[in-house]
Amino acid sequence: METEQLLIDFVLPKPQKNSIGFIQDIILVFSFSFLTALCARIKIEIGAVPVTFQTFAVLLSGFLLGSIRGGLSQVLYLFWGLIGLPLFARGGGIQYLLSPTFGYIIGFVFAAFLVGKLAEKGWDRNFMTSIFAMIVSNALIYIFGLAWLAKFIPFENILKVGLYPFLVGDMIKILLVGLIFPSSWRLIRKFKGQRLNNL
Repeated sequence: METEQLLIDFVLPKPQKNSIGFIQDIILVFSFSFLTALCARIKIEIGAVPVTFQTFAVLLSGFLLGSIRGGLSQVLYLFWGLIGLPLFARGGGIQYLLSPTFGYIIGFVFAAFLVGKLAEKGWDRNFMTSIFAMIVSNALIYIFGLAWLAKFIPFENILKVGLYPFLVGDMIKILLVGLIFPSSWRLIRKFKGQRLNNL
């Protein structure tokens, strides 16, 4: 299946000059890495793993930027946090490698890449496919997060600590993104149709 245009391609069309387009890509990657950091500040402390709004930014970055730029935005977020900037939900620094929550952050990279890849296949244009894409991508965050968490808590408590408290909130975030993108595509189609009729 051929790669479809992303929503960002209509909102911010690629400049004619490759150098300007490269700068635009860098700005987008930086912007979404810091959006993830901002969403880390929206949190509820409930135990070993806090509830945050980060997954919203992760899914949004993949759907908007695509696989490469979306994944890179989360790699950059990971980098900023590990070099000491307090951008993770509970601070930052290389010591975060010993944090029970670090696996979820690793999962952000893979989730953004996967949901971006599916968006490039046009899955963000339909409500059901966009929801499915995000559920699968969000599952990657859980897989990495729970695997890492298992190093810190008894195995029988993993799901109770690292999964169940987040399911309702994550579904709300998934539904929110799932409503944004198909609705935005409908507006774009309507706008394009009006422009064609006016020619």
